[in-house]
Amino acid sequence: MTRPTRWIANPQAVRPDAIEWPTLVVAVTIYGGWLAATWFHGDLTLGLRIAIGGWLIAWHGSLQHEVIHGHPTPWRRVNALIGSIPLSLWLPFEHYRRTHLLHHATERVTEPGADPESRYLATPRRAALGLGHRVAALQANLSGRIVLGPFVEVWRFFLSEVLAVRNGDAGGAGVWVRHLLAAAFVVAWLKLVCGMTLIDYLLTFIYPGAALTFIRSFAEHRAHDSPGHRVAIVERAPLMGLLFLNNNLHAVHHSHPGEPWYRLPGLYRRNREQVLQANGGLVYAGYREVFARFLFKPHDDLVHPLAVEGPHRP
Repeated sequence: MTRPTRWIANPQAVRPDAIEWPTLVVAVTIYGGWLAATWFHGDLTLGLRIAIGGWLIAWHGSLQHEVIHGHPTPWRRVNALIGSIPLSLWLPFEHYRRTHLLHHATERVTEPGADPESRYLATPRRAALGLGHRVAALQANLSGRIVLGPFVEVWRFFLSEVLAVRNGDAGGAGVWVRHLLAAAFVVAWLKLVCGMTLIDYLLTFIYPGAALTFIRSFAEHRAHDSPGHRVAIVERAPLMGLLFLNNNLHAVHHSHPGEPWYRLPGLYRRNREQVLQANGGLVYAGYREVFARFLFKPHDDLVHPLAVEGPHRP
């Protein structure tokens, strides 16, 4: 998290004093839409299943992000219940919560080893032929991130969990037990009630949902020598802004992590000059610009500029 600047009123994440109804409406819409889309999946064309399913899974991820930051009620257990239903099946909510809060807690955002959400590499350039570099290079542009990112990131996540267990870290066992129990209910609804296969759900809900989410995460940070210049703004995103619950205004969110999504546009309009001064002018006119610039061109160097030379790791 970058150091607070003068325009920041309250950089600390706090739970609201009352129910935030816009977020609650979004939650009801997501879960109601998911129940309807899975129940009627056989009546939808393949294209509609992908469009609706992908939107709902990505939107649910945005809702989970709001819950992590203390929304939409003053009661943490209620919030956790709202956000912890694993519609995407693969990512435990508690794991997401822990790593995302660590991402906000560090002043060294984007730096490998300090930021758990960093996608940059800390290995030296002479190891550019290593497997980690080759995999990262495939996702360096937006097309690779959308097409290959969901598979790569899920594989990496499960591999890291297996390695953690192998190294004696059993701290996440309870998290996985709770997650798998909840995921079992989701799978039971899909297979026993709706007659939907897991392959169908993977291809028409989970994968496109992750791809949509990666459009947001692709350009929201950059590596830079100055920590204050690492968090972006994407303007003029009415549709994608709704999907991402205004997290496209990412620099505002980092500065005001306790503010609900529907207040971020107003904060940005009132403080645009200060925001862009604080983040070094890292702003995109919209996601159309992000696609135009980076669909087939790398967004940034794979190796973080503050990476330290070390031993080669494949």
